[in-house]
Amino acid sequence: MAVPTASHAPNATSASIAVLTSEARLFRREPAALFWIIIFPALLLTILGLIPAFQEADETLGGRRVIDLYVPVAVLLSSVVAGVQALPTVLTGYRERGILRRLSTTPVRPQSLLTAQVALHGAAVLVSVVLAMAVGRLAFGVALPQQPVGYLLALVLTVLAGLALGATISAFSRTTKIAQTIGTIVFFPAMFTAGVWAPVQTMPDMLRSIVELTPFGAASQALDQATAGDWPDWSHLGVTGLWAALLIGIAVRWFRWE
Repeated sequence: MAVPTASHAPNATSASIAVLTSEARLFRREPAALFWIIIFPALLLTILGLIPAFQEADETLGGRRVIDLYVPVAVLLSSVVAGVQALPTVLTGYRERGILRRLSTTPVRPQSLLTAQVALHGAAVLVSVVLAMAVGRLAFGVALPQQPVGYLLALVLTVLAGLALGATISAFSRTTKIAQTIGTIVFFPAMFTAGVWAPVQTMPDMLRSIVELTPFGAASQALDQATAGDWPDWSHLGVTGLWAALLIGIAVRWFRWE
C-alpha cells in the first residue's frame, strides 16, 4: 500500500499546481471581477477622499478625519465583493456545468479546484488591501496601521469570513442565477455593516452594538482599533472568527459536488 501512495502523491501535487495555474490564467481573464475586487475599493476611497469635509479633523471622532475611517471600510469592501459576489458565481457555475463531478474521475480532486479558487480570491483581496492602504497613505495622508500584528490577524479573519460566506451561498444555490440572486440580497446588508454608507464608528450606540455582532461590523471595529495602535478587542476578533468558523462548517456540511 505504501508504494502506490508514494507514487501517486507527486501526481496529485503536480495536478493541483496545474489546476492553480490554469485557474489563475482564467481569473486574469475576468476583468469585471478584478475591477470590483481590486480597483473599486481604492476608487471609492479616492472619490470620498476628494470631498473636502472628509479631510477635516472632527472632534466627535477623536480628532480623526472621516477619510481615516474609510480605509478600513475599503479593506472590508474587497472581502465583501470577493466573498458575496464573485466566488459563489464561480463555484456554482463549476458545479452546474458538471466540472466538479468530472474532476472526481481524474487525479485532480474537486477540492483542488475549490482550494485554488479560494486562494485566488483571497490573493485578490490582499492586493486590494495593499492598494487601498497605499492610496489612503499617499493621496490623503492616512496613517498606516500602528498595530500591524493585530491588523493582520483581523484581516485574515475578515477574509476567511468573507470567503466562507461565499462558499455558504454556493452550498445553498442549485444554479448560478440563484447564487447571483442570493449574493445580491446579501451584498447590500453586508456593505452596510462594513460601514460603506456610514462608518461603524459614527453609528448611533444601539445600531453600532447590533452591527458589531455581524462579521464585517466586528471586523470594522477590529481593523480600526489596530490602525489606531491598539490591540483589537478580543470580542470583535471573536465575533469575526466565530462567524468564519460557523460559515466554514455550514459550507462543508451542505456543499454538494454535483
